[in-house]
Amino acid sequence: MTLQPPARPPIAENQPIDGHSPGIKETAAFADAVADHGGNLARARALFPDTPAPWLDLSTGINPHHYPLRALGAEVFARLPEEARCRELAALAATAYGAPGAAQTVPAAGTQLLLPLVAGLVPPGRAAVLSTSYAEHARAARLAGHAVTEAETLAELETADLAIVVNPNNPDGRVAAREDLAALGRRLSARGGLLVVDEAFMDVGPSGASVAGDVEAAGIVALRSFGKFFGLAGVRLGFALAPRELARRLSARLGPWAVSSPALEYGLAALGDADWQAEMRARLGGEAQRLDTLLAETGLPVAGGTSLFRYLDDVPAQEIFTALGRRGILVRAFEARPRALRLGLPADDSAFLRLADALRAWREGTRSI
Repeated sequence: MTLQPPARPPIAENQPIDGHSPGIKETAAFADAVADHGGNLARARALFPDTPAPWLDLSTGINPHHYPLRALGAEVFARLPEEARCRELAALAATAYGAPGAAQTVPAAGTQLLLPLVAGLVPPGRAAVLSTSYAEHARAARLAGHAVTEAETLAELETADLAIVVNPNNPDGRVAAREDLAALGRRLSARGGLLVVDEAFMDVGPSGASVAGDVEAAGIVALRSFGKFFGLAGVRLGFALAPRELARRLSARLGPWAVSSPALEYGLAALGDADWQAEMRARLGGEAQRLDTLLAETGLPVAGGTSLFRYLDDVPAQEIFTALGRRGILVRAFEARPRALRLGLPADDSAFLRLADALRAWREGTRSI
């Protein structure tokens, strides 16, 4: 089935929100917010103009505990990025992610920039995205000239010229087996196709699930995001892990200075800090369990996710989104999944308490109807 912008979710006129029926403004708020990618506090303020600051933004899957920043000398900002420094970053990223080597690793100013370039590595044809997932892949494939469809299973991707899998999936955390993806990549590559695996959340994914080590042998392009796990999304840094020839083509399309000097320096520091990474994975796992407990106490069992976000399915999404929004808490809603929500991790005890209070007030309000 062709991927088209889904219809607005139906709005029940008498659906209770925090103890009262939603007005036009509240229903419009939900309908508008589901088209967003998350993290848009300007949109949130416009949707809920009477909400007092500060906002608690739980709409992204970005680590709330960012890698420690260090001061950078003025020369980092005054000079163009050094090519040798970029090669050093590629080599370090290859080691950190398990790619074959620096020749198969392409740094760029975020994976968002890479999406249409990767989609253009194969001639325009039919692209298939394993559903339902990050919408930007479909948009990027269209920009590269592909007709885009969605697939329900990995087997349905085999006839595509460009196949795209987000693994772990966003927003539900679904994980495809590495062996299955590698086999699919080999079959597509054998007939001139390409499998793209977006591993934006693989830093907190299951051990051994990444296809980074298979990119050369299986003809796969894997995308890795720096900003999510390291909590530095504004740095704009990401990587394409690809067979040597495809990596060469991507590098040529990006041209020189594809990564800023500050991003190079922060990337080198963070990717080389294995101790911080191990400690952070353990910390995030514990905080995800704490969030699970809080949600379960409110009658909202977690249906999936990663340790950077939790996914709720078959819940009154509009009701919860609006009730939390009126208290300055932004969560992620979805146009294609009108009964689903995604919540990022609260950053500290006060944020957990604020979310707990808001959820408790929502639940008590609905029970009082």
